[in-house]
Amino acid sequence: MTDLIQDVPTDAAAATDRDTWLSLIDKIGEEEGYFQTVGLRHWSFFSDDGPTLMVSFETIASARARPGQMPLAHGVAAAHGWSHLCLIAEDQTWFRDPAVYAYFDRLVDDAFFEDFDRVMFYGAGPAGYAACAYAVCAPGAQVLALNPVATLNPAQAGWDDRYTADRRLDFSSRYGFAPDMIDGAGHVTLIHDPKVHLDAMHAALFHAPYVTTLGARLAGTDLESTLTRLGILPDLIDLAMQGLLTRSRFGALWRKRRDDTGYLSALQSSVVATGNTTREILLCRNVAQRLKSPDYRKRLADLTATRPMSV
Repeated sequence: MTDLIQDVPTDAAAATDRDTWLSLIDKIGEEEGYFQTVGLRHWSFFSDDGPTLMVSFETIASARARPGQMPLAHGVAAAHGWSHLCLIAEDQTWFRDPAVYAYFDRLVDDAFFEDFDRVMFYGAGPAGYAACAYAVCAPGAQVLALNPVATLNPAQAGWDDRYTADRRLDFSSRYGFAPDMIDGAGHVTLIHDPKVHLDAMHAALFHAPYVTTLGARLAGTDLESTLTRLGILPDLIDLAMQGLLTRSRFGALWRKRRDDTGYLSALQSSVVATGNTTREILLCRNVAQRLKSPDYRKRLADLTATRPMSV
């Protein structure tokens, strides 16, 4: 299933600027479902393609940065034959906008989510916050959030100094505190790097019994990119949609990091920071033998030349 994120051929890939992109997405929406303006800074894109629904959140910039200039979930959903609803933001709004609240209210009033046999909300970082916050609209839905954020309300998360400019947004009104909004969800899976302490602190605020928190050590603050590079994000999304993303299944997929140069570089830096030369020798020997890496072979030679030892 690792090839499910694919370059789905669309006219959006031809966009050269924001306005052209919006016009092309509007055209695609007319063909696949709909494309609507939601207030002044948001849009909703819906592709109607079956009784399973994936709900995702993106900014224009993140969608346009992807191959084909489409939201990440569009390719995943299309490959599975799922329907897809994407809320698209002008910039990093955290989807905190009365127009967005009203849009989800209308979906609930119209029993939109009841038309689907299975629903999953997905997002990463600020979009992961939104996935949790709006999951309350579809009781029984699955949720998958990467680098989760619970709130930016200073009264509840004043210790998070990464988004100080965004604290002006209202996180105390409707759909505000994400850990409360997952009440009624089928299952919530949060994935983050436990070495990113602020992400870990946010994840700790989600303490319901139906929440599973999975650690991806050394994955960093852009977990979505890391999992995409490893080729395992589509598998994780598929398992989460089915309610089958267990610790053991995540662990089996996460082992692919052992062959990833980005992860290995982060691991080596972490080992070097400890000053444990023996451990670095073991790491370099393992990578040099498994991956036939000349860089690690050279580093191993340098380490053993200055510190002859048997390990």
